[in-house]
Amino acid sequence: MSPFSDLRQHFKGASTPQEKRLVLKLDFFILTFCCLAYFIYFESCIFAGTQYILGSWYTKKELGQRTGLFTASGLAGGMFGGFLQTAIYSSMNGLHGMPGWKWLFIISGIITLPVAIYGYFFFPDTPSNTAAFYLSEEEIKLAQERVPIREEGEKILTWSFISRILHSWYFYGFCFLWILGNTSESQSNQSLLNLYMQSHPTEHYTVFQRNNYPTGVQAVGVVSTLLWATSTDIWGRRWLSGYYVALTAIANAAIIRAPTSTAAKFGAYYWAGSIYCIQATFFAWANDSMRNESPALRACVIACMNAAGNCFQAWWPLIFFRADDAPQFRKGMIAMIAVGIVMMIWVTVLIFMDRRLSKKQIQVIEAVDADSHAEAGLSAVKNVDSRDKGSTDK
Repeated sequence: MSPFSDLRQHFKGASTPQEKRLVLKLDFFILTFCCLAYFIYFESCIFAGTQYILGSWYTKKELGQRTGLFTASGLAGGMFGGFLQTAIYSSMNGLHGMPGWKWLFIISGIITLPVAIYGYFFFPDTPSNTAAFYLSEEEIKLAQERVPIREEGEKILTWSFISRILHSWYFYGFCFLWILGNTSESQSNQSLLNLYMQSHPTEHYTVFQRNNYPTGVQAVGVVSTLLWATSTDIWGRRWLSGYYVALTAIANAAIIRAPTSTAAKFGAYYWAGSIYCIQATFFAWANDSMRNESPALRACVIACMNAAGNCFQAWWPLIFFRADDAPQFRKGMIAMIAVGIVMMIWVTVLIFMDRRLSKKQIQVIEAVDADSHAEAGLSAVKNVDSRDKGSTDK
């Protein structure tokens, strides 16, 4: 099949009217909640859980784009937060004796309440335990057939499950992958551009400029996320984004570290925003790889990925991107070059491991299906023999 045929098939969508109707419902009720929550920065409490839920409802050809919309909404929320901060600073600072930053917290808290109420009533859980009133029994059954569960009901608070996690290559492979991915996002953090502007040796930037110019980094991230997420849904190969991000991190580090012009450094920081695309592609890759594993293992690995990345992000900027290292961030840019090199190596290792295990899983599944068909056929033959024997006795 040609690339253009894949493109046409992707935008054609689901194969039957019933499936199209189901996907439209899922898009509306799941993505509305997830994107709104992420947009207003409920990130810490919903990120891993949302990645798991998306992987439970959407197929390989649908998952990347939905994950991309979810993560892009978080970037858009960062842009919105920057503009909101500017508006509050200029219009509400000192109102009723309170500084602007307190008003920002109050307004953010008010915004979150409707989203929490919406999620309580409309979020569908997973296909195996959903009680969503807007899904019919036929649609729930269709959802379970679209994304089948191979092993259901595995208990997680047991030593055997913990041992299984610790002996799984998914745990180490994808956790380390996201450690690399999350640390590479340090370069695309908009606060770096803000610090660069604050410490610029010749140019002076106003508070308004320092708040608004860095939002362009996240705007690039939104576009990059949607492009990469959609393209990997159409043509597969989610790992390609890993190579792209690695090369981008290395190139940008060289530009920022070198004695280049202000325009070149601004361009490098904006280009670094495209690194955000790996939030969607790496987690979609993990979901895809574990489709034939138990939901418990998939949920645990995805949660551990997010936790591992956050653990590194807690101390990484404090060492490599200190404010007093601006505007060149020498240690940080050297670290980015190292991260880029290691990421290319690790992505290559994961491609090999993923393909190798996928072949083994397909062979096991085909063998199990063949045994099931054989048992069903044998049972049918026995039933026929029993009926024939009964007829003869009469």
